[in-house]
Amino acid sequence: MPGGKTTPGSLDLTRNEMDVNDGTSPKTAVDSPAGSAPAPASAPAAAAAAQSTDADIEALNLSDTAKKAAYELKQKCRDVVFTSGRRDKDGQASAMASNVVLNRTWIKETYAQSDASKACQKWVDEHEEKKTKDEIAAGLKEVLDGLTDAQLAGLSKHLSGDAFDVQPVEKDADKIKKTIQGLSGLSKFLTSEGGLVRWHAQF
Repeated sequence: MPGGKTTPGSLDLTRNEMDVNDGTSPKTAVDSPAGSAPAPASAPAAAAAAQSTDADIEALNLSDTAKKAAYELKQKCRDVVFTSGRRDKDGQASAMASNVVLNRTWIKETYAQSDASKACQKWVDEHEEKKTKDEIAAGLKEVLDGLTDAQLAGLSKHLSGDAFDVQPVEKDADKIKKTIQGLSGLSKFLTSEGGLVRWHAQF
């Protein structure tokens, strides 16, 4: 997804802390018979620990700012589905290829102009015979392998873990979009990229 284009969302809203049951027990315990075994850890405390992390969000391997925003979004919109987080070069090439298959000019219509985006679009333009996702992904991966870290940083926030995508939906769409626009640290929220429906948040 892009390193920069279209309109930014709302910034710097105070993050609401996640509601977690801390399982606090009364300070004074009922006396138990001498020699009895100590009471096991409370069930609420164990549940609180389980609720403090979300496997789907942790698997995204996001930066601290993006991860906090993902938890904030999940707390407010429980049914949201994350489809992408941090990507390596293989993952980035594959993601771009899946869109190029549908629109050969998707890269230049989606990404801000940079050495990286121009190099990727140039490869697509010069290899019209490459039509499958796998063929295009392989070619784009070669392009990315030839770029410097600084050039890659200008291509996509996914490469640094500072972006995530969520599954576009019709049910509660307005609520989810509004919530994303109010996430702490958000710098850009896109609902369309290169003419394709994509919900992309970057930080």
